[in-house]
Amino acid sequence: MPDDTLADLRARIRATRWPDQIPGVGWNQGTELSYLQRTLEYWAEGFDWRARERELNSYTQRLVRVDAGDGETVAIHVVHEKAKDGNGIPLILTHGWPSSFIEYLPLVPLLTEPDESGTAFDVVLASLPGYGYSQRPRRTGVNYRLTARLWHQVMRELGYDRYGAQGGDFGAGVASYLALDQPGALIGLHLSTMELSPVRGPEARPLSAAEAAFLADNDEWLRREHAYSDIQATKPQTVGYGLSDSPAGLAAWVLEKWRAWTDSGGELETRFSADFLLSMLTLTWATNSITTSMRDYWDNRWAGSPLTAADRITVPTAFAAFDHHFVPEGDVPREWVERLYDVRRFTVMPRGGHFAAAEEPELLAADLRSFFGDLA
Repeated sequence: MPDDTLADLRARIRATRWPDQIPGVGWNQGTELSYLQRTLEYWAEGFDWRARERELNSYTQRLVRVDAGDGETVAIHVVHEKAKDGNGIPLILTHGWPSSFIEYLPLVPLLTEPDESGTAFDVVLASLPGYGYSQRPRRTGVNYRLTARLWHQVMRELGYDRYGAQGGDFGAGVASYLALDQPGALIGLHLSTMELSPVRGPEARPLSAAEAAFLADNDEWLRREHAYSDIQATKPQTVGYGLSDSPAGLAAWVLEKWRAWTDSGGELETRFSADFLLSMLTLTWATNSITTSMRDYWDNRWAGSPLTAADRITVPTAFAAFDHHFVPEGDVPREWVERLYDVRRFTVMPRGGHFAAAEEPELLAADLRSFFGDLA
């Protein structure tokens, strides 16, 4: 980040105009005021972005140019770290929203070092189009399926004909469409969230008790928590003006989700360091990518490629259920996942939530090693 951009960021934080907050009202109406004030004070006065830059630059990174269709080429940012023994299973990892490749970096050393069985990975950590340093095609329709097509090109450009895929949130949707459209290229599919819902046709078996309970819990979560998604899926440009102009607005919008969707106990500061969270916010701010990232919601809702009842993903699939969200979204049962995927491994994790790679990297890495080690 140029020095003048960093100086401007700090000046904007110091000039924040704070809204009123009724005494006794906190997180239940949005990001709590005193927490945000503390976080922004550290962002402006104590956070050392240059030190974080040096950490991020210790990873091997590159831009991979791929054909986005309609005569357009885009550059996709990847971290590409090969197995230490030179015999890694190729694996593309994909984050979601509101996140970045930084969420997945704790996995890199855990996956590139061979374990006692000799399993290790060539890790390709890709930034979604329009996030951070990845370009987004200049049109609508940049949905799961299109991104999956870009990812297949990325892996071919890096020299991999067959590879595994893992993802959470939007990354789970992209990885799933990779498996649906490129089954011959996929060694296996690993998911840490259930991004896509199976389509139940008239011949589908009845819901189990666990499935019915999950769907009821998820419907309640949608009623209480889903306003952000409806805004981003209908008016991303409008909300983008404010979030692109105000560091306080950006932090409030994003950090509320990290608190609610993680195994935080409601205390985000005890789960993640301020340096980690502010690194992701600074990356988003420096690249002015919050609006382009939110367009995933519009494109997947209105210009998506919806599944049908006939669709089934036949690639061997593992699902790691990290369901310990502070604001519960429901516990995903195996039989729900099996409606769409060929589930070979289903692990109910003892802790961890939506951002599993950052919350519980050891648990996620162990599950990846066990699953792909059995497939190799």
